[in-house]
This record gives sequence, structure tokens and C-alpha cells, in this order.
Amino acid sequence: MRVIALSTLKAFWEGNPACVDAKEPILAWYRHAVKADWASPTEVKAEFGRASILRDGRVVFNIAGNKYRLVVWINYVNRIVYVRFLGTHAQYDRVDAQTV
Repeated sequence: MRVIALSTLKAFWEGNPACVDAKEPILAWYRHAVKADWASPTEVKAEFGRASILRDGRVVFNIAGNKYRLVVWINYVNRIVYVRFLGTHAQYDRVDAQTV
């Protein structure tokens, strides 16, 4: 998969000193995602059992033991993952994962 964009993920832990502990779990997710070849939500769920599959290609991943949430939109046909939101669980609770 092609992940758009690593710079967005990097900006999260670099721009939030309190979230520096997210760096390694986020990078672990990123490394896994770029090696993946997801053709459907079922394949994502098979690899990330705790991921939440939303409609229209949206997926919510729990990062660092559910301390952080990562919302992506996946274009399965073109094998592209677009990062839409990364934040703490509390920040996630204040957004609509379907529209971010």
C-alpha cells in the first residue's frame, strides 16, 4: 500500500511533545501498512482485528494500546491509504471519523 503521508504522521509526534510516545507505535503501523496489499476491508480486519471498519473505505486503527486513534481512507482499487486524522482518544471523541 502507498500511505499518504508519512509527513502527517511525523508531524503529530514532533508537534506534540506529550505524544512523543506515539512515535514507535505509529511507525510500526506505517511499516505494516506499506507492506500490506489490502483489497478489501475484510483483509484489513484480518490483520488488525481491533480496527473499526466504517463506510466508504474509512478505517479507524487503535495505536499504542488505544491511547491514540488513526483514521484513514483506503482506496482499495489503487492500493492507497490516506491519513485523515491522528490524535489522542479524547481528541478522536470530538471528531466525526466519517468526515475528517
